[in-house]
Amino acid sequence: MKTSLKLMLAGTAMGLTAGSMASAETLRLLTWGSYAPDELIQKFEEEYPDIDVEVTFSNNEEMIAKLRATGGSGYDLAQPSHDRIYAAQLEYDIYKPLDLSQIDTSALSPNLLDGVKANTTIDGEVYAVPHQWGTSGIMANIKEAPDASGWADLCDPAYQGKTSMRLRRTILLGTAFGMGMNPFELYSDMDAYQDMLDQVTAKLIECKSNIKTYWSGGDDLSGLMLSGEVILSETWDSTAYKLYNENPDIVFVPPETGALAWIDTFAIPKGGEADDAAYKWINFVLRPENVTIMSSSTGAIAAVPNGIELLPDDKRSAVQAAFDQSDLDNLKFFANIPPGLEDMEGLALERIKAATE
Repeated sequence: MKTSLKLMLAGTAMGLTAGSMASAETLRLLTWGSYAPDELIQKFEEEYPDIDVEVTFSNNEEMIAKLRATGGSGYDLAQPSHDRIYAAQLEYDIYKPLDLSQIDTSALSPNLLDGVKANTTIDGEVYAVPHQWGTSGIMANIKEAPDASGWADLCDPAYQGKTSMRLRRTILLGTAFGMGMNPFELYSDMDAYQDMLDQVTAKLIECKSNIKTYWSGGDDLSGLMLSGEVILSETWDSTAYKLYNENPDIVFVPPETGALAWIDTFAIPKGGEADDAAYKWINFVLRPENVTIMSSSTGAIAAVPNGIELLPDDKRSAVQAAFDQSDLDNLKFFANIPPGLEDMEGLALERIKAATE
């Protein structure tokens, strides 16, 4: 009888363990590199032991492609930039509306929340809320390029063979602003936008001989700047902030025409299977103590009212060295991308890439 009792208890324990394992939920994040630091994942899983976090790092183009290929399935929470949701949702129907009652929106900066809601509202439903924000502009080693002030400097012969850029849409937009055009104002006129792209393409083809190399990721660019091979580059501000701690001569320079401002968001894919876990993650990373951990990893600013104050000391100093109030007032926030526009930009980028110097 004792043996039978032991076997029964063992069987019960195994059943309970199996039941616990079966009830565990997986939260599948589709996000940017550095947006899911190990420290935060471990902390989250300790607080919610019934949730396992699985991360796939991606970028805007890949997020849309992955979700489009699966009809919005395969992931439970995605983090596209605020301007990449409206058209993608209209074309591919890859997201589901958010239940804002499940999100502590009081933790978010009101102006950024309102801006993202305005950009991502379709038929009265909101599809995203903000998470991190930052800008794109230029980064300079001010010992070597003390007068750098705008996008046009990347093609200045004074810096021959010492500049860099990334062949993505940001450089098209920045160059357009540097040439005196406002691409966002042309979004409603595809013919005018194509004319702008033609001018920008010609400019960037002419500029190829000035470029040391094209970078593809923040690590590539960091190595180029720290080694001195490149002294001036297009950049995300977060990359410049990280380098400032290693070399205070390397600073982010908001272009005189205005830094291009982006907001990365939280959006739930249409086929997501762990909405409750997704909302838990959103609220978790918006807590002040977790904001600092996240911003330490991303280098970007959280979309909370005191986001700059919650930055780690070194990155807060870098932000303060880069921006004054006039720079913040001059930000150019990315506008919603109309359907078909990225195809036009893609062709322009291919022309630049294929052109001989």
